Amino acid sequence: MARVSRTRLDQPKSAGRTALRPQYDPEMFGRWSERVARFIGSARFIGWMTAFVVAWLLWNTLAPDDLRFDPFPFIFLTLMLSLQASYAAPLILLAQNRQADRDRIQYVEDRNLTERLVADTEYLTREIASIRIATGEVATRDFLRGEVRDLADELAALLAEDRAERAGALDRGERGDRGHGGERASDRDRGRASDRDRGAAPMDG
Repeated sequence: MARVSRTRLDQPKSAGRTALRPQYDPEMFGRWSERVARFIGSARFIGWMTAFVVAWLLWNTLAPDDLRFDPFPFIFLTLMLSLQASYAAPLILLAQNRQADRDRIQYVEDRNLTERLVADTEYLTREIASIRIATGEVATRDFLRGEVRDLADELAALLAEDRAERAGALDRGERGDRGHGGERASDRDRGRASDRDRGAAPMDG
């Protein structure tokens, strides 16, 4: 079965003797160091470490002499704790450096986002100001509504005045017709009286 080459063709080959150097994935090692640092900084680690140290001390203090593998002054326990601290400190520092790098990147992204938001806000402010200036010289909806309302009120007032004038003219016409009718009736009465006087004069003669 043919072996598949794992070398990537899209990356140039580095010069030098790289075969003797240890190869590792920095990202994977960084994630592992963060998990270890997160566990060391937890209450679970403190509990397990306390139980281990207490059990170690009790066994090497109360157990029979032939079963004690680290009697007082517990040199082997001190060596183990020193070794654990010497490895824990660099792992914690590595995790802190990775967190600082993430915080720096997040800060840069937040700053860029804030700058874009400020630019967008300034642009919108300028646009709103230009729209206000442009609409200050144009009839707005409220202005047109007010003008139409004023015209309607004026037309209603004119119609009311016209109706009042027509009603007054009709009243005056009816009164005039009544006056002429009375005059005509009086004229008829006078004519009838004169006719009676003329008819009575021959009879007297």
